[in-house]
Amino acid sequence: MQQKIREFLDHLLVERGLAENTISAYHNDLTQYFHFLEIQGVGSWTETTQERIGDFLQSLKERGLSSSSAARKLAALKTFYHYLLQTQVITENPTISLERPKTGRYLPKVLNQHEVQQLLDQPSLAPRERAILELLYSGGLRVSELTKVNISDVNLHEGHLRMVGKEGKERIIPLSETAIQAIEVYLKQVRPTQKSRPQERALFLNYAGRRLSRQCIWKIVKEAARTAAISIDITPHTLRHSFAIHLLEKGVDIRSVQELLGHADISTTQIYAHVSKRRMKGGVERSA
Repeated sequence: MQQKIREFLDHLLVERGLAENTISAYHNDLTQYFHFLEIQGVGSWTETTQERIGDFLQSLKERGLSSSSAARKLAALKTFYHYLLQTQVITENPTISLERPKTGRYLPKVLNQHEVQQLLDQPSLAPRERAILELLYSGGLRVSELTKVNISDVNLHEGHLRMVGKEGKERIIPLSETAIQAIEVYLKQVRPTQKSRPQERALFLNYAGRRLSRQCIWKIVKEAARTAAISIDITPHTLRHSFAIHLLEKGVDIRSVQELLGHADISTTQIYAHVSKRRMKGGVERSA
């Protein structure tokens, strides 16, 4: 049974080209499911049923798993069983009629304008770290997108970034003056001194001269938040959320925000509009 999980993960990597962190999530979810089946005495994928999957999800719920996490695990199982069906390991998909658990509306945590400045204006920030933080906020980038940015994607003369997001969708993102300045300093003072392979095109490098990983960017954001004494627990995505909220609070229309964020569905962007209205009702301080 484990061999089929390995083959599935190879399929995701080679055939579908999914990111390593996504494949890792699939691996964790399916391994947890496999161990559950093992305890139940199930020895073949053909023996699994809709009831078994329901029991697995119920066991997780009893252990305090959130609805959103349960929904993610079910999505992983649905994809895996679809693969088993396609490769003729099974003749019927037991997940076909299982419905996604209902989840509450997710309201993202955001920084106010003062906290953003508190984060970005730290004198102790190194040029690379400053450029990364400025780009995360000014561009509203996903951390996975930031890891893929190449030097050629940044046009400092015209002040924009070319970004290829999910499903290969390209968008042009205007950059703030502070972001442009931070990237210029990094490119002039730091990037040329970093050890790298001649063919390395990445904008941001680690100390080994390779493209920065998601984990490294997370650490940079966490450390910057700590030294800036930011009171809430933030991640790189917090800067993306804050970027969206601040645009809406400045009067930018929601369709433009959708385009800048690279959302395929306007309903995703509308969550930010809900948060913005809630903040305004609550009297949250905003910058002009």
